[in-house]
Amino acid sequence: MTEVDSLRPLFVVLVSFVASGAIVASHRRPNLREGWTLLAAIAKFAAVVSLLPGVLAGTVYVTEVVTFLPYVEFTLRADPLGMLFAVLASGLWIITSLYSIGYMRGLDEPNQTRYFAAFAVSLSTTMGIAFAGNLITIFIFYELLSIATYPLVAHDETPEARSAGRKYLAYTMFGGGVFVLAGTVLVYWLTGLVGEPTVAFSAGGIDALATAASSDPLMAKIAFVLLGVGFAVKAGLMPLHQWLPEAMVAPTPVSGLLHAVAVVKSGAFGVSRIVLDVFGPEVVFDLGVGVWLSVMAAITLTAASIIALRKDHLKQRLAYSTVSQLSYILLGLGLFGWHGLVGALLHIPAHAFMKLTLFFCAGCIHVETHTDYISEMAGIGKRMPVTMAAFTVAAAGMAGIPLVAGFVSKFYMLIGGVAMGATLTPIGYYLAGALLLSGVLNIAYFWPVVYTAFFEAEDAHDAKPLVEFPLGGRTAATIDALRTDGGDRTGSDDDGTEREDGTATGTDAETPIPDAEDEAGSEEDDPTESGDDGTEANVDDGVVRPDFAPGDRDFSEPAERVDTGNYAVDANPSDTDVPFAPEGGSDDRDAGRPDDRDQRDHADQTDHADHTGHADHMDHDDHDHHGGPPPGGWRPIRGLSALLGRETTWFMLAPILTAMGLAVLLGVIPSEMAFLDLIELIVETRLEGAGVSL
Repeated sequence: MTEVDSLRPLFVVLVSFVASGAIVASHRRPNLREGWTLLAAIAKFAAVVSLLPGVLAGTVYVTEVVTFLPYVEFTLRADPLGMLFAVLASGLWIITSLYSIGYMRGLDEPNQTRYFAAFAVSLSTTMGIAFAGNLITIFIFYELLSIATYPLVAHDETPEARSAGRKYLAYTMFGGGVFVLAGTVLVYWLTGLVGEPTVAFSAGGIDALATAASSDPLMAKIAFVLLGVGFAVKAGLMPLHQWLPEAMVAPTPVSGLLHAVAVVKSGAFGVSRIVLDVFGPEVVFDLGVGVWLSVMAAITLTAASIIALRKDHLKQRLAYSTVSQLSYILLGLGLFGWHGLVGALLHIPAHAFMKLTLFFCAGCIHVETHTDYISEMAGIGKRMPVTMAAFTVAAAGMAGIPLVAGFVSKFYMLIGGVAMGATLTPIGYYLAGALLLSGVLNIAYFWPVVYTAFFEAEDAHDAKPLVEFPLGGRTAATIDALRTDGGDRTGSDDDGTEREDGTATGTDAETPIPDAEDEAGSEEDDPTESGDDGTEANVDDGVVRPDFAPGDRDFSEPAERVDTGNYAVDANPSDTDVPFAPEGGSDDRDAGRPDDRDQRDHADQTDHADHTGHADHMDHDDHDHHGGPPPGGWRPIRGLSALLGRETTWFMLAPILTAMGLAVLLGVIPSEMAFLDLIELIVETRLEGAGVSL
C-alpha cells in the first residue's frame, strides 16, 4: 500500500456537516432545505467514489489534522476497509434522503428541519468512523455519532421516545464509549512497553501489539475484550442490545439508515478494525478471543431470531432481526480464514441493502395505511402489491435464499465454518450449524408476514401467532392480568364509574378480577385476614396479598386460559372455535385490542389519519382508520396503477425498489460489484504473512 497525502477524506467528512448549516438556514423554505440535503448527499457520494479507483490500485489517502499525544494524531485514512463502509453509507444516504422527503411530508411530521440537519451531521460522523486512522480518531467520531443521532431517536418527543433516547445514549456513549477509551489507553500502554507507543491502524495488526501480546497475553486479552465490548454495544450483541429495539420509536428512515446501516454498522465496523487492523487475525487466533467472539455471536443470532418470532409489531420484529443479522458479521470475523472473513465483510453491504428495503416497506405501510401490526395486515398485499413484493424479496435474502445478497455472504461464512472445523477446532462445525439454524428461524419469522399479506383475506383472517407461549419473561399482558382493584369491592370501569358486580372492564371484560375474599375465604374462616379496625390484613398499599392455600382445585385438570387481549389471535380471532377469544369474533376487530396498544398508537395515528401530504391518494379510504383493513377491506391496486403513484409516492417507492435491486444485484453478480473487489483486497492484505491460511 502506498500512502498519499490528500484533503479528500477531510472533504468527505465535512461536506454534509457544512450542509447542515445550510439546511437550518433554509428552515422557512422546505424545498430549498431538502434540495441542500440531496445536493450534500450526491456531493459526498461523488467524493467517496472518486477515491475508489486509487484505493483498489493500492493507494491509501491520508489527511493528518492535529497531534494529540506523542505518536497519537487525529488522522483520516481512506484505505480499503474504510472505503467499504464509506461507499455503502454515502450511497445509501442519497436514496434515504429521497425516502425521508416522502415519509416526513406524508405524515406531516414536525421539526423536519432539525431532522434533516441531524441526519446530515450523523453522516459526517459516520464518514469519520469509516476514515479514522487510529483508535483515538474512531473513538471521537464514535461518541459524536451517538450525540448526533440522539435528536433522531427522540424525534417524536413523546415520553417513550425520550426514554429510548436516554437509553441509547447510556448504552452507546456512556457505556460503549467508555469501554473503547479504556481499551485504547491499554493498547497505547502495551505498545509502549516494547517500543514507540501507538494506536494507529495497520493492515494485519500492529506489530508492537503482537510482540506485547506474546509476552503478556492476559493484558492483551483484556484490551481486546474492552475494545470488543465497546464496539459490540452499537452492533447490538446480546446482552448489550436493549437500546436497539427501543430506538425503533424513531421515524422509519432513521431506523432504516442509521439503525440498519450507519449506527449499528459502525459497531460491526469497529470490531472489524480491532480484529483486522489492531490485533490482526493471527494474534486474535493465538489469544483464543476470536472463538469466544464467534460463540457469543452465534448465541445472539439464535436468541434474537427466537425473540423475533413473537413480535407482532413489524418494526420490533425487524429490530430483533437486525440484532440477529449483525451477529453474522461478528461470527464471520472469528472464523479465521479467507472464506469466513470475506463472508463477514460481504454481509455488511448485503444486510444493509436487504434491511433498508424491509424498513422502507414498513414505513411505507405506516404512511399509507397506518398499520404497524402484522396481525392487522391480512390482505394488505392487494393494497400495496409492489411494496409487499419488495418486502418478500428482501425477506428471502435475509433467510439466505439464492439470488439475493444474503445467500452469497452466508454461503462464504458457511464454508469458512466447515473449514475451521476440519482444520482448527470442532467449534467451527457448531458455528456452521448455528448459521443454518438461524436461516430456518429467519424463514419462520418472515414467512408469516408474507403469508398474511398475500394469502389471507380480511374477512377470514386466522391470526394465530407462530409461537403461542411467551418467551423470555412476562409480557405487559401478563402483568395486566395480575392487576387488582386494590381491595375495592365495588370495582370501577376504566372511566372511573363503579360497577356493581366488581368485574373488570375494557379489553379484559370477559375475565372478572377475583375478589380477595373469594380467593382466601371469609374473615370467619381465617381470623388473620382482618385487623382490629376491621380492615383486611392482606391488603397493603392497594396490593392484595395472595393466599397460597391449595384450595379445592383439581390439579389433574389444566388451568383455565385467561384472555389478556395481547395476542394476535385475540386482536383478530379466526372464525374457528377459540375458547379464549374475545366476544365479537373476527368482525369485531377492536374487541380484543389491548389498552396499551391503543394508548401507544392512538395519538400519532389520530394526528396522521387525515394528513394531506399525498394529493394523489385523497380518493382512498385507507387513511381514516387507526390501522388494519378499513371498513369493506383494502381497495385493490393492480398493474400500472401501483407504479403510477396510486400505491404510494415515488419519493418512497423509488428508494424501496432501488435498495431491493441492489440486494438482488449483489446476490446475482457479486463479482461485478465493487464491494467484492474491495473485500478481497482487504482480506488478502490482512492474511498476508499470517499463520492462519484456511
